[in-house]
Amino acid sequence: MKNKSAVVIGAGIGGIASAARLARHGYQVTVVEKGKRAGGRCNRLVRDGHSFDTGPTLFLMPEIYAQTFSDLGERMDDLLDLRRVDPTYRVHFDDGSSLDLTSDLNVMKMQLEAIEPGSFAGFLRYLHEGHVHYELAFPHLVGRNFCNWFEFCNLKNLLLLFRLKLLSRHYDNVGNYFSHQRLKAAFTFQDMYLSLSPYEAPATYSLLPYAELARGVWFPMGGMARLVQALTDIAGKWGARFVYNIPVERTDVDGRQVTGVTLADGRQMRSDIVVANADLPYVYRHLLPDDGTAGRLAHKKYTCSTVTFYWAVDKLYPQLGPHNIFLADRYRQGFDSVLKDLTLPDEPSFYVHAPVRVDPSLAPYGQDTLMVVVPVGHIDDATPQDWSAIQTRARQFVLQRLAMLGASDLEEHIKFEVSYTPLDWQSRYNLSKGSALGLAHNLTQMGYLRPHNRHARYRNLYFVGASTHPGNGVATVLISARLTTERILQDAGIPQPMPLTTPVTAT
Repeated sequence: MKNKSAVVIGAGIGGIASAARLARHGYQVTVVEKGKRAGGRCNRLVRDGHSFDTGPTLFLMPEIYAQTFSDLGERMDDLLDLRRVDPTYRVHFDDGSSLDLTSDLNVMKMQLEAIEPGSFAGFLRYLHEGHVHYELAFPHLVGRNFCNWFEFCNLKNLLLLFRLKLLSRHYDNVGNYFSHQRLKAAFTFQDMYLSLSPYEAPATYSLLPYAELARGVWFPMGGMARLVQALTDIAGKWGARFVYNIPVERTDVDGRQVTGVTLADGRQMRSDIVVANADLPYVYRHLLPDDGTAGRLAHKKYTCSTVTFYWAVDKLYPQLGPHNIFLADRYRQGFDSVLKDLTLPDEPSFYVHAPVRVDPSLAPYGQDTLMVVVPVGHIDDATPQDWSAIQTRARQFVLQRLAMLGASDLEEHIKFEVSYTPLDWQSRYNLSKGSALGLAHNLTQMGYLRPHNRHARYRNLYFVGASTHPGNGVATVLISARLTTERILQDAGIPQPMPLTTPVTAT
């Protein structure tokens, strides 16, 4: 493939990984990124000695990352210094009590039995179910391409549907293992990662708490930006070239083919294939000729957004662990407010990341670097929300809730604050509706029913990222990069596995 060229639109995780894979297979790859650095939502904010991950903070399913590095001729352990975070979370409840989710079974038994006698046995059964779902879902549904309807909808997969409990509600199903409302919440809140309410999400997603507890939550020293840098370096080693600070204006088409892209400054880049890592609905709406797809995508279900605060604090708050979940007792109402009413709940649940607990280098000595994520509805074009007011309410609620934890002086110790609303997510990363994670993962937007990773008309235009198959989350987007590359190589008639080219250094 040494004479084949590829342009990748966007240097998010999916774009970088796709670029690296294609370059390793001999493509001449150029990645065009509108921002000043690679990473997309997996970005970094550095100021006055404080370093924040501005997007993902959970390094889950390490075997998927390791496979990506291996496919690119590297060992993950040589490039990332990973530390296991245990407890994975400290879950805080409204009455001031908490639950540490840990892989230490003795500690879990003591905590669970104190809340609900007999619940530890249910916990073990629930983990087993999550293990079964994980082992079934990833090879058969998540980790493969579906090139036609019959590959997705067949007798084998219909039987799989029942084994994965795809038609059972997660919250109803968890009731088979726990009776206490707070335990049900502690083992279903992970559905919010997919912007699903556990009252509507399939019970399949018991695989999420299983993956966290059994396979671990990890942290790369230096933050998630280390992952971005490692993948970018690998892509460069294989010859990929990165162009920053220039948006793509449009994808150029000729009949049933794309011929490259035109940049905002008028330059044209010709290529044999184009891989779009920009938000898929944005690509259809702004970078391609209108064929009706953008309108249809606008009516699909989108993930929620967030109001996010980045606080540089001049003292440490030992009450906080690395990952902290604050769950409101009005659990269902919170999901309904965010996902149905598209607003901020009266009593929101939220997440606080305190990475200094794992990596002290991320703040000056004796100080804290805190990230607070408050889920809110995505932008409602029909009835625009007052994001300034919502941002103020979210901030006030978080500070009041943390004061109950003993951090009553937090506000006066904030050295500086940066905050993003859905409007910022939309403008910074071209995310449709300011939706933090792209299209949602309801049953009608999974597998073959999710937007495909190859355009139906332009057969040399491909997609990678959160809104195409298989979906969002850093590990899942790495799978997306593998699947999209496999599709490209298959279309090019390249047998797999194939001999790989020798790495070069890009200029």
